[in-house]
Amino acid sequence: MATSKDYGLGEHTFPRGWFMIADSAKVDSKPQSLRFFGQDFALYRGASGRVVLLDAYCPHMGTHLACETTSFVVQDGRVEGDSIRCPYHGWRFNADGKCDDIPYSDAPIPRAAKVKSWPVEERLGGVFVWHDPEGGEPEWAAPDLPEWQDKSWVQWQFDDLGTLACHPQEIIDNIADCSHLGPLHGSTVQFFENEFRGHLAIQRQGGGHRTLVSADGKSAMLITDTVYHGPGVLLSHLTGMHDSIIFIAHTPIDDGVVHVWHALLVKAASGLPVANESDIVAARAYQQSALWSFAQDFGIWANKRPNLHGMYVSGDGPHRKARAWYKQFYNPRARKQEFLAEAEGVYSPQGMPGAPVAARGEMSLAAAVAAG
Repeated sequence: MATSKDYGLGEHTFPRGWFMIADSAKVDSKPQSLRFFGQDFALYRGASGRVVLLDAYCPHMGTHLACETTSFVVQDGRVEGDSIRCPYHGWRFNADGKCDDIPYSDAPIPRAAKVKSWPVEERLGGVFVWHDPEGGEPEWAAPDLPEWQDKSWVQWQFDDLGTLACHPQEIIDNIADCSHLGPLHGSTVQFFENEFRGHLAIQRQGGGHRTLVSADGKSAMLITDTVYHGPGVLLSHLTGMHDSIIFIAHTPIDDGVVHVWHALLVKAASGLPVANESDIVAARAYQQSALWSFAQDFGIWANKRPNLHGMYVSGDGPHRKARAWYKQFYNPRARKQEFLAEAEGVYSPQGMPGAPVAARGEMSLAAAVAAG
C-alpha cells in the first residue's frame, strides 16, 4: 500500500479540503464512531438538529465518546441538547467541544477539559467536514447545487461503497485520463480537455457511450462537464439519456485507504415541474447504470499496483498537470501558488479536439456542442 510520502505529494499526510463523512439521513442522536484522516471521531445530531463532530476521546481518561453501548449514561441518553456525555464518568461536552459538567465534582472544570469540535456542513444530503492540517478556515464553500432544491429533479440516495484500499491519488488521476474512456467505459471520445483553476480540476468531454445514452438514438452522445471541488468531491453534469449530475466523494480513512460514496441527481424524464413516481423509478434505474459505469473504475483501483511513476504517452491526457494541481492540498497554503503556476491552464491530449470555447464561459457544455 503506497502512502502520500511515496507519491511525493508534500508536507502533509492528508489533504486540505471539504470531505464527505456521512449520509445526513443516517445521523441522529445515537453517536457514531467514525475514522477519517488517521484519527477517530464521534458524530451525532443534537436536539436542535445541529450535526456535531468531535474528536473521539475524552481528555479525562481516554474513553471513546461514541463506542460504549452498555453504560447507564448511554441507556439514559448520552446526548443532552447538543451536548454529549462520556459513558465512563459522565463528563459532558458541548457542541463546541468544551466540558460544561462533571457530575460528581464541585471543583472548577479544568480549562484543558475539551475536545476538538470540527466544522461541518450539511449539503446535498451529506455531512461534510473541513479538514486542514494547518487548522485554517475553509478556503471555499462546501459543495452545493441549485438543482438539489429544484423539485423537477429527483434527489439521489447515496450508494455507500465502503472502504477502498487505494491512495486517493489514483482516484484523482481519472480526471486527466482520456485514454481509459474507450477501453474501460466503451466511450467513443470526440473531444476532451482539462482545465485546472484554483481549487477546481475540470474535465470536459463528449462522445458515444455504451450504457448512459438511449438506444433510440435521440441522445446518442454523452456530454460530461466534470469538476473536482477540491481534492475529495466530484460533481459531473451529464447530458445523455437523461440530464443528470453524478456525485462521487472519496475521503481518506488512513494513509492509502479511502471511503467512497456515489450518487446521481436526475432531471424528471416527464418534463414536469414536480417529479412524479415514474420519474423517481426512472432516476433510480439511471443511477444504477451510472453506478455500474463507476464500478468499472472502482474495480481497477481495487486491483492495481500504485502508479508512482507513470509511463505516459501523448494521448493519455495531462496527468502531470493534474498531479501538480493536487499537490496544493498536501502543502501549506503559503505554497499554493507554486503548484498552481505549474498546473493552471487548459489542456487536451495530442490529436484530440478540446471542448467548444463557448463552454468555458456562461454557456453550458451541452449547449455549446449543440450550437456547433
